[in-house]
Amino acid sequence: MSLKTSNSSEKPMLPLSDPPKNQIDDKLFKGSAMTKRGAYAAISYMSCAVLLVMFNKAALSSYNFPSANVITLLQMVSSCFFLYILRRWRIISFTASESLLISDNSTKFVSLKTLKHTFPLAGAYLLYMLVTMEAVRGVNVPMYTTLRRTTVVFTMLVEFVLVGQRYTHSVVFSVGLIVFGAFVAGARDLSFDTYGYSVVFLANVTTAIYLATIARIGKTSGLNSFGLMWCNGILCGPVLLIWTFIRGDLKTTIDFPYLFSPGFLVILLFSCILAFFLNYSIFLNTTLNSALTQTICGNMKDLFTIGFGWIIFGGLPFDFWNVIGQFLGFTGSGLYAYFKLIGK
Repeated sequence: MSLKTSNSSEKPMLPLSDPPKNQIDDKLFKGSAMTKRGAYAAISYMSCAVLLVMFNKAALSSYNFPSANVITLLQMVSSCFFLYILRRWRIISFTASESLLISDNSTKFVSLKTLKHTFPLAGAYLLYMLVTMEAVRGVNVPMYTTLRRTTVVFTMLVEFVLVGQRYTHSVVFSVGLIVFGAFVAGARDLSFDTYGYSVVFLANVTTAIYLATIARIGKTSGLNSFGLMWCNGILCGPVLLIWTFIRGDLKTTIDFPYLFSPGFLVILLFSCILAFFLNYSIFLNTTLNSALTQTICGNMKDLFTIGFGWIIFGGLPFDFWNVIGQFLGFTGSGLYAYFKLIGK
């Protein structure tokens, strides 16, 4: 017992999705439906997401890097590497009940049975990633952003089907305001394209399924956020590597003229680091709060992404209805956060 106490004081564990059983999460305030850890997870996600978009934008636009798939692969490999090192040094564990004093002579951090249990998560992630990439090609950017905002509706439906989750009238109203604001923002660019619209709505469905799957498997697999990330990377990494090889993305990357440019390498490094923290915060936010909260946070960070993107990269034309729509969407997200905090 004394040995365990000594070790835990020397090597404190990073925050996980499941608090220790003898520790109860404090609410933000009396009557709040969100815990302090849940609020920190939501804020961490939005911060990482905005910064990651900036670095990815710099790599893909400023340096004209031709393959987003390779960046995704590098981010996934880096995440697995970080997780391996942190687990090997016993700074983190992959399950809530796992002791950091276990022998590390074996590199088998997760059992084969548990790995099989996370297959649906890996499949949902790959489907979400591939469909989302195709959706970007199918429609123009304003319409893509508009239609993607409706993901909150699909998330509510998927959570209802998978786990029977029901929502209050206050939450439904705030979600309705977000969707209405999205269509106001894109009302001047509603050029209909059957294939493009279909793919974007399919992307919304796959996003909702992916987030709901995180929430469901996170509660049934016995894994914490780090464990879910590890299994997802181990299962998806080889598939993504084969995919980039078949598409010729790896060869294109080798021929990229700025591949060894110090500036590009620094941007790529920060992109991989931020992707690690972003994925961790997504798993943490979804398991601590809900898939819908994660989706709402995604909508809220859009405002900051647009603001920072306009300041840093420019090129964003002013449109009155777009501003009104963004304001309505942000107001709806703020109302959802408020209702979540006060427990309505």
